[in-house]
Amino acid sequence: MMSQKLNIIVVGASGKMGQTLIQEISNDSGLELTAALDQENCPLMNHDAGERLGLKTNVMISSDLNADLKADIMIDFTRPEASLGYLDLCKKNKIKYVLGTTGFSDQEKRVIKSAANEIAICFAPNMSVGVNLLISLVEKTSQVLGHDFDIEIIESHHRHKVDSPSGTALRLGEAAAKSTNRSLDQHGVFERHGNDIARKSSDIGFSVIRGGDIVGDHTVLFAADGERIELTHKASSRSTFAKGALRAAKFLADHETGLFDMRDVLKI
Repeated sequence: MMSQKLNIIVVGASGKMGQTLIQEISNDSGLELTAALDQENCPLMNHDAGERLGLKTNVMISSDLNADLKADIMIDFTRPEASLGYLDLCKKNKIKYVLGTTGFSDQEKRVIKSAANEIAICFAPNMSVGVNLLISLVEKTSQVLGHDFDIEIIESHHRHKVDSPSGTALRLGEAAAKSTNRSLDQHGVFERHGNDIARKSSDIGFSVIRGGDIVGDHTVLFAADGERIELTHKASSRSTFAKGALRAAKFLADHETGLFDMRDVLKI
C-alpha cells in the first residue's frame, strides 16, 4: 500500500487535460507534481505549471526529455506519436505509465503491450469511472439481448478531437461484439452514404459528432421492433478523466510490471 507521496509527471502539461491533471494533483495530499512536459512551442514553456490555475507548483514546464527524471508515475493524454516517445522515456527511467491517449494502430498497441513486461502500465481509452461502468453494462446487456436487437453507437466530442470514432466508442463496440460472438473488424460499420446501404442484422454501427466544446458523450443504442434501450454516459468536465487517471496511478503503485486497464483499477 502507498505510504508516502507518489511523484507524478504530467505530459501535455499546457493543454486542457494536462492543466486539469495539475489541478487535481494539487488537491490530493498523497500526490506530488515533480515534472511537467510539453512540446517546445507550447505557450507555457518555462513557466510554472500551475500559473494559469493560480497555483505555484515550483515545477516549470519543460520539453527536455533527456533530463534526469525521478518520478513514480507518468500520466499521458496526448497523441500516439508523442506517447510512443514517452513510453520509451518511461522504460528508460523505470517510471510507471498511465496512458489515456487514443488512436493507436494495432502495431502500436503491441508495442505498448510489450513494454508492460518492463514497467507497469494502465492503458485505457477512457479513464472515467462512469464510462468503465458503462462498458460493463454494455457487455451484460449485449449478452442478454443477443442478435435480437440492432446495436448502434453514437459519440460526440469537441471540434478539436482528431481520431474518429473515439477510442471509447471503439471500446464500447468491442464490448458489444465480444458479448454477441461478433468481430468489430468484420461487423463494425463506420460509414453510411448512398442509396444501397440497407442495414445487416449483424452490423454494429457508429455515428460521430464533432463540434463546439463537447467534452465527451457516448450512447449505445439497442433497437428492436417496438422497443429500444439506450445506455448513455455524458461527461461535462475533464476532471472526471483526471480523477480516474489519478486513481489508476495509485493502483499502479502496487505493481512493478503488467498491462492493466481501468476495469482492473475499479475491480469491475
